[in-house]
Amino acid sequence: MIINADLHIHSMFSGSKSSKMDLWTISVEAPKKGIQIVGAGDCLHPQWLTEIAKCNKIDEGTFELNGTRFILSAEVETKNRIHHLLYFPSISSVKEFRKITKHFSKNLDKDGRPLFNFSGEELASIAKEVDALIGPAHAFTPWTGVYDSYSSIKECYGDLTDYVSFVELGLSADTNYADRIKELHRLTFLSNSDSHTPHPVRFAREFNRFKVEDLTFNEIKKAILRQDGNKPVLNVGLPPEEGKYNESTCRSCFTHYRYEEAKKRKWRCKCGKAIKKGVKDKILEIGNYSEPVHPDHRPPYVNLIPLLEIITKAIGYRNPFSKKVNDFWWELISNFNSEIDVLLEANIENISTVAVPAVTEAIKAFREGKIIVKPGGGGKYGIIEFPGEENFLRVSLGA
Repeated sequence: MIINADLHIHSMFSGSKSSKMDLWTISVEAPKKGIQIVGAGDCLHPQWLTEIAKCNKIDEGTFELNGTRFILSAEVETKNRIHHLLYFPSISSVKEFRKITKHFSKNLDKDGRPLFNFSGEELASIAKEVDALIGPAHAFTPWTGVYDSYSSIKECYGDLTDYVSFVELGLSADTNYADRIKELHRLTFLSNSDSHTPHPVRFAREFNRFKVEDLTFNEIKKAILRQDGNKPVLNVGLPPEEGKYNESTCRSCFTHYRYEEAKKRKWRCKCGKAIKKGVKDKILEIGNYSEPVHPDHRPPYVNLIPLLEIITKAIGYRNPFSKKVNDFWWELISNFNSEIDVLLEANIENISTVAVPAVTEAIKAFREGKIIVKPGGGGKYGIIEFPGEENFLRVSLGA
C-alpha cells in the first residue's frame, strides 16, 4: 500500500506551540491534508505520553485516534544546539530512554523538545540501546541543524554514524540540495512539516510517501531502512527558496548577497550587521558535487506549495489565515477528499467546477511549474508569485 506520513510535529507541550496541538485535533486535521500516519511528536514529555497511551493501541509502537495512526517520535537538542529526531518502537522504549537520560536534562519533564548536555554520539548510543531510530532534524537549518555546527554527519555522531539511518531535509533543503553531499547518499531522506500548529498552512506542508504493508511503526521503520520492499517512493516539500534561510542575507536590513560578495565582505553587511550564511551557500561550501548525484534508491522530490498559500495569492489576499481563504480551501477539500488530492491528483477540469477561476488557474500554474518563488533569507520566508502577476489576477478574476 502507498501511504502519506508527516513524521515530525510538536504538541501543546513544546515551546512556541499552539494550544490546539492536541491529539484529537491532529487526528481530525490529518485526513483533510491527506495524511494517514503522523509522528506524534514530544513523546518524551510525560503528560503527552499519557495522552498517546489513551489512544487505541494497534501494536506496541502504533496508536490510532479517529482513523489516524500515530507513532512515537520526539525531537531533542544536544550540545552545540543540534536537533535530532527519534522514533521509538514502544512506550517501554520511551520510558527506558527517559530513565537513562533524566540526569542529563533540566527540562525533560517541562518541554516537549528537551535539551540534553551530551553529544550527538552519546545520544545515538542511547538510541541504539533502546532500539530507537535516529537522524538529524532539519539538517541544514541555520542555528540548530547539524550542518550549521559540523561539516559532516561523522563529526556529530562519531563512531555511531553508521547507526544513523535517515536525515530530515527540513524546510531549507530538498533532494537536489542534499544529494550534492556524498555522505548522505546512503541515508533515507525524510521530509516533514515540523509543525507547531494544526493549521493546514503549516501542518503537513512537507510529507513522505511510503510503500508499506500496513500503517504501523514496524512498517514505517522498514521503509526508512529500505527493507523487505518497503521504501520511500516520494518526498514532498516546500521549494527550498521559500525557506527562511535560503540565501545569505543580513538579518537586520535583509539585504541579500551572493556567496562571493558576502565572503569578500567577510560576512558583514553594508549596514554594519552580520550576514547570515544561507543554506544554498553552505551546501556550496561543503558539497562534494556541483550538481546533485542521486543514488538509485532515492525517490523523486515534488516541490509543493500549501493550497492555502496558492489560494491567498490567487484571490489577491495577503493573509492565508483569513476566513475567506479558508472557506475556499474547505470547499475544495470537501469535494476532493484532501489537500494532497487537490494539489497533485484531481483533474483540473473537475476542480474548475468547484473553484473560482482565479483558484483553478493558480492550481494549474502550480502544477505546470510556473509559480515563481523569490528566495527567503535572514529569517524571512520567500515569497511566491505568479508570472505577470497583475495581469494574471486581472484575467483570472474576470476584471
